Amino acid sequence: MRPRQGRAERSQRMAKEYDPRMHSAEHILNQTMVRMFGRGRSFSAHIEKKKSKCDYRFDRNLTPAETAELEERINAVIAEDLPVSEEYLSRQEAGAAFNLEKLPEGAGERIRIIRIGEYDACPCRGEHVASTSEIEGVGITSTVYQEGVLRIRFRLRDRA
Repeated sequence: MRPRQGRAERSQRMAKEYDPRMHSAEHILNQTMVRMFGRGRSFSAHIEKKKSKCDYRFDRNLTPAETAELEERINAVIAEDLPVSEEYLSRQEAGAAFNLEKLPEGAGERIRIIRIGEYDACPCRGEHVASTSEIEGVGITSTVYQEGVLRIRFRLRDRA
């Protein structure tokens, strides 16, 4: 059994694994999936510095052509150099415009919304880049379908 970590230990571990570029890329992936397939955002995500994955309710795996198009669209958004900004809405305003199911209990009455240009907006507590060009690029490493769940694994492209 793994010993329980204290808050400081968890924060230090998260700081080592967390990359705002990856988190912003996840937002772009989610919105691109919504636009391409008309489905919701991921219901589960594991975002790390080197590689990440998002799970979607889906009825099949993506074809190689769909995977290539998804990656191409994500990278086109990144190349647009869109500003990434935040705003705060009342819980009522946010609830009228966004799904708040993923918010942790005790999120409060002011909800932080992250906007990626006019491309995406959603409630979020994480750190993000100031502009999509900071992400540089994303590569989809695999897609797997099992029992109603499509898992997409992705990574940041290496910096030149």
